[in-house]
Amino acid sequence: MTNSTSTSPGVRAGRREWTALGVLMLPLLLVSMDVSVLYFAVPAISADLEPTGTQQLWIFDIYAFVLAGLLMTMGSLGDRVGHRRLLLAGAVAFGTASLVAAYANSAETLIAARAVLGVGGATLMPSTMAMLRTMFTDPGQRAKAIGLWSGVMTAGIALGSVMSGVLVEHFWWGSVFLVNLPAMALLLVLGPLLLPESGNPAAGRFDLPSVPLSMAAVLPVVYGLKEIPSEGWNVRYVVPVTVGLLFAALFVHRQRTCASPMISPDLFRGRGFGPAVALNLVSAFGVMGSAYFTTQYLQSVLGKSALEAALWALLPSVPIGAAAPVATGLVRKGVDRAHVVTAGFVIAASGFGLLALAGTDAMWLVLTSCAVLAVGSVVVMSQIMDLAMGTAPVERAGAASSLMETGSEFGGALGMAVLGSVGTAIYRHGIPAAAPDPARETLGGALAVADRVPGLATAAREAFTSGMQGAAVTGAVVLTGAAVLAAVTLRRAEVRGRTRETPARPSALGRSGEA
Repeated sequence: MTNSTSTSPGVRAGRREWTALGVLMLPLLLVSMDVSVLYFAVPAISADLEPTGTQQLWIFDIYAFVLAGLLMTMGSLGDRVGHRRLLLAGAVAFGTASLVAAYANSAETLIAARAVLGVGGATLMPSTMAMLRTMFTDPGQRAKAIGLWSGVMTAGIALGSVMSGVLVEHFWWGSVFLVNLPAMALLLVLGPLLLPESGNPAAGRFDLPSVPLSMAAVLPVVYGLKEIPSEGWNVRYVVPVTVGLLFAALFVHRQRTCASPMISPDLFRGRGFGPAVALNLVSAFGVMGSAYFTTQYLQSVLGKSALEAALWALLPSVPIGAAAPVATGLVRKGVDRAHVVTAGFVIAASGFGLLALAGTDAMWLVLTSCAVLAVGSVVVMSQIMDLAMGTAPVERAGAASSLMETGSEFGGALGMAVLGSVGTAIYRHGIPAAAPDPARETLGGALAVADRVPGLATAAREAFTSGMQGAAVTGAVVLTGAAVLAAVTLRRAEVRGRTRETPARPSALGRSGEA
């Protein structure tokens, strides 16, 4: 293994690096798609494998849990053993697990395969970003590459559910996993030819005790936050969150005192990195918090089928492709990154504002609000990720990337918990007191028993919409606060980050005349 980059700092990448970027986007797309790829496959899996209720939940959730729990471990490991090596090993694991999942003959086998998919995904995500940091050392090119990375990541989650619906309708449920194989095979063939190795042999021994500490910090918190929207602030979910936060404190303490930490505290000494982690978390808060309502709105309020809802939900993804390049172009033309990120949060908050105006028959307004929110969020994520990766030393790119991605997992779970709880509280307040208990819990429960209570379906849809409006107002307030935070904390962060990244240059403005 070598400890090198493909180019020296500031040297522009060529055709080889951009071709390699295309290769890296394939596993990233599939990893993000696998988060939602079972949305429409679960009924067919249930009919074929006959899992218990608990097994069905694990089939659906274990991928995201393992992925979130191992991101920091794999990012740090890649810094030590080499990101290309880890990427290729992850591709083998992801492809093998996909094949096993496709032909699983029992719920237990499918759960195990999904867990291994999570392990593979945890190696692929931080490795792709770390290699971007290695291949694109020119700040402008790196910003473009990271913008593409952010767009592919966001689009993959939306595409996963639609792809699963189409494949399950025309083939069998295992086909949703087989589509991973060609991309992983292509990565294994082209990766050694196009991708440079990178790592830090001087990083020190890998700190094994940090692995269980990090998982004990992440998994209980993510689990508790994801369950709170449907069950409320029940002690069964508050306790895991509390336990996870305690382990998080222990994890932070070990990183500060360990001779060779998994996540070096030095990362946070780069001006802008800490705010970037926090602002990235808030951006994910908005994206996932809104998705919790809009998917239900399309299906249960408007009465669309699951596949119809997924297809309509693709429309807001269309403008995402232009969001990151436009934001990057503005920054390259001299607009302060703090202003661009602030504008992104304001745009995203405006999306929530539009959502707060939606009634029970406002599909186009809801889709427009989702598009506005998505555009603002991608602007924020692309610029924040570029700032964080530009600030982080190349030899710690994996740890930096994994920390940002773990923050996204936390932010998404927190968004669903907070906004979901707000919406649920308003929904329950709007349901008639005489309604059956299932109707008071969820909109789906209300529609299931609506034939027994005249007018219940209409009342439940109106109550859900009111809850969505209340959650949207809350989301708008949070993102507006994030806009203020970005304006205050990110000013001049980009200039100082570039100065640290390329110390040979006497000025981030290029006054030395160097290329």
